[in-house]
Order: sequence, then structure tokens, then C-alpha cells
Amino acid sequence: MLIALIARDKPGALQTRLGNRDAHLAYIKETGIVAQAGPLLDDAGNMAGSLVILDVADMAQAQDWAENDPYAKAGLFVSVELIEWKKVI
Repeated sequence: MLIALIARDKPGALQTRLGNRDAHLAYIKETGIVAQAGPLLDDAGNMAGSLVILDVADMAQAQDWAENDPYAKAGLFVSVELIEWKKVI
């Protein structure tokens, strides 16, 4: 199943994001369940959140992935949503 993870960064947390970006990208690579991913941008074009499409067996696996993401462990996000998603295009 595909799950869309939509996370919004805490205000003023760009340095937290940048400081944990390498660990986050390594986590994506090592877990092997990310189908697509990229940052959400604010009006100034700065990274301000994340959109990650997870290809997982169930919602519990998606929740586990989200909780163990280095960004989450660093306290980057003000909110995280996990929503089942259907790829059309």
C-alpha cells in the first residue's frame, strides 16, 4: 500500500532540517520503502516540510518509518499526517 507522509516543519527550524538532512537521506536509502520524496517549500523557496510516499505493507509500518526518521527524532516537525494514497499518474 502507498502512504503519503505530509510533514510541516516547526517555524524557524530550517537549521534543524539542514543539520539532519544527510541522516534523513541515508535513512531513506537504507530502509528501501520510499517511492518518492521531496521537500515542501515556503513562499521564499526554503524547505519547510516533507512529502514522502511510502510503499509499505500496512499503516503500522508507515508509522514506524515516520517515528524513526531522523527529522522526526530531531523534533523538526510541528505536524505529520499519514494518509493512504492511490497512484493514478
